[in-house]
Amino acid sequence: MDTLILSTVLAVALLLMLASGFWVALSLVGVGVLGLVLSGNDQIGLLFATATWGASTSWSLTALPLFIWMGEILFRTRLSEDLFKGLSPLLSGLPGRLLHVNVLSCGIFAAVSGSSAATAATIGRMTLPELKARGYSERMAVGTLAGSGTLGLLIPPSIILIVYGVAAEVSIGRLFIAGALPGLLLVTLFMGYTACWALLNKDELPKNSDEKISAKDKILALQKLFPIVGLIVFVLGSIYGGLTTPTEAAALGVVGALFLAFASKALTRKSFLESLQGAVKSSCMIGLILVGAHFLTLAMGFLGIPKSLAFWISEMSLSPVELLLYLTVLFVVLGCFLDGISVVVLTTAVVLPMVQQAGIDLLWFGIYIVLVVEMSQITPPVGFNLFVIQALTGKDILYVARAALPFFLLILFAVVLITWFPQIVTFLPTNMTGG
Repeated sequence: MDTLILSTVLAVALLLMLASGFWVALSLVGVGVLGLVLSGNDQIGLLFATATWGASTSWSLTALPLFIWMGEILFRTRLSEDLFKGLSPLLSGLPGRLLHVNVLSCGIFAAVSGSSAATAATIGRMTLPELKARGYSERMAVGTLAGSGTLGLLIPPSIILIVYGVAAEVSIGRLFIAGALPGLLLVTLFMGYTACWALLNKDELPKNSDEKISAKDKILALQKLFPIVGLIVFVLGSIYGGLTTPTEAAALGVVGALFLAFASKALTRKSFLESLQGAVKSSCMIGLILVGAHFLTLAMGFLGIPKSLAFWISEMSLSPVELLLYLTVLFVVLGCFLDGISVVVLTTAVVLPMVQQAGIDLLWFGIYIVLVVEMSQITPPVGFNLFVIQALTGKDILYVARAALPFFLLILFAVVLITWFPQIVTFLPTNMTGG
């Protein structure tokens, strides 16, 4: 009972601080200080210094700012324009035609960005005006972008997978490999739904889009995809092939991104400094959140909360599926108020003991939690990606939420699939890394 009261006090304190407009990182530190005071520990400064050092000196975290910088560099090139021009002729024969460009462009850009918001914003700037000008359903264009924009959280190199891997002490390389098939599964589900919608709603497609694309035009289009596909193969292939660690691959990715920017004549002194500043800002924000979460984890350890919660869960005799059902609801609700990384670092310390107690594989759980966080990013009415797309379109947030709802349900279906068929997640890491 004491542990329950303490947990409630800390949860209420955190909610009040977040509702008051405090930064997530400062809220976590504040609640950590409160937890240590309640535990009767007066070594707050020493423990904070220890927690800060432990949270910020992991070698695995080096990959984080490098992958962010790689995405920032490419964000300032003509990459998205080349993606659209390269994919458009190749997809003209599919039901839904250019609507599939949103899905595949987001999937490809996610593989070099690692950020959900950056993926949605970058691709949306290019595809939404073009699709509207050609007469495609605006609601479906917004929906495909909202759903596919979340792929930046899952498809490697995913920033959130790096954060989870450090927090849960799971190999980041194996997490990257595990995210490949679920990422392809989502792309397939999104494209399948788009094709079915197009067949049932032919009147919402442009009437003058049946022109034939010559083989020569398709080959020329493929050439526009070579740079980005080459960078993906370069970065992820080195990880999957066991040639580099994720950190080393991130460094190679930065070099590759700089080369692409230089080759496309988009690398100027201004764009270089802007990409560097953007990477520093994002990395510092995530780093502060990690420090705050680590400090709160330490405080909860002194109060015995994780151990007590794990014992409580074991006493309830919940099946793994029942536990996952409750956690899904928790993560989706939290995602209404926090970004994906904050959700992961905020809950890891409390959730992982329960997950381990239930015998759930932490590698599989990492992919599960990212999928659920993807859902939360387009959770009507306040998912983070919805606001990004609202800013792009100027539409009402409820309009964007309704457009994104089918893709929310598709991600939920993907969560069900990986729960019933965990091999979707574990097959590649088991067979490519030997266990």
